[in-house]
Amino acid sequence: MRAIWKGAVSFGLVNVPVRLYSATENHDVSFRQVHREDGGRIRYQRVCSIDNEPVSYDDIAKGYETEDGDMVVLTDEDFKDLPAASSKEIAVQKFVPADQIDPMLLDRSYYLEPDKSATKPYILLRDALEHADRMAVVTVSIRTRMTMAVLRVKDGVIVMQTMLWPDEIRAADFATLDEDAHATAKELEMANMLVESLAGDYDPDEYEDDYAIALEALVKAKLEGGEVRQAPERKEETGEVVDLLAALAKSVEKAKAARGEAPSTESEGPAKKATAAKKATSRGAAKKTASKAAAKKAPAKKAPAKKTAAKKTAKKAS
Repeated sequence: MRAIWKGAVSFGLVNVPVRLYSATENHDVSFRQVHREDGGRIRYQRVCSIDNEPVSYDDIAKGYETEDGDMVVLTDEDFKDLPAASSKEIAVQKFVPADQIDPMLLDRSYYLEPDKSATKPYILLRDALEHADRMAVVTVSIRTRMTMAVLRVKDGVIVMQTMLWPDEIRAADFATLDEDAHATAKELEMANMLVESLAGDYDPDEYEDDYAIALEALVKAKLEGGEVRQAPERKEETGEVVDLLAALAKSVEKAKAARGEAPSTESEGPAKKATAAKKATSRGAAKKTASKAAAKKAPAKKAPAKKTAAKKTAKKAS
């Protein structure tokens, strides 16, 4: 594993240098959108919804959409004024009973590994958490934003789990559960019997992702059956002058239309000229190629001279 963050856990006057590792990984199978006919990948362009023109990455900003559908554009300067933290400290705020932390508040999990020089204080914190049966509520800055998290112990390792903010938990407001309905004693007895019949300990090895296994077998069978499409080489963009001039001509017409001027037919001139220039260049290249071919064939006319010289040599020999 590769450490994604380095810092220190601080509680009281104790400082424990640690490295942060992601404790989970996603095994979901990811797919790409491809063309059904040839397997080519589908590409997308960043296009403005107003003028339908492609937008370069440098011209893209962050926008906040209001409930009314209005857009507030935020610049890099605006974000500089927001509170941000780049501290490399996991600061313990308090130690709370483990049952007070609702599992719904827990988000992502990370392993904390101590530096070699900090093994003893790390073990001290770990053993203290286990002995007190408490979690440490901490603040930590990951990717410049401060967030809440808890420290707990799992299999002898301190685990940090980031937390959602309380207002990020939705309320379960279901009108059907407000009705005054209760289970009868007989129904509750039968439900308890069902629970007891299925009671047991949790063993993660008893469960597996049958969808992922079946999908992997399907892909493997297709590979072994030769159902693979080689990715074709991407065609290089030519960037012809004609395309550029056509785009400029289109822009001129749009500008004239915005000013209320009548559209002209002269804007087609540059594109036509470029096309004519391209044809002329092609004819020139064809002439050069023909001249070179003729030059290569010229030496073939000297063959009769060689035959005459051979006859003279034969006469002298006789």
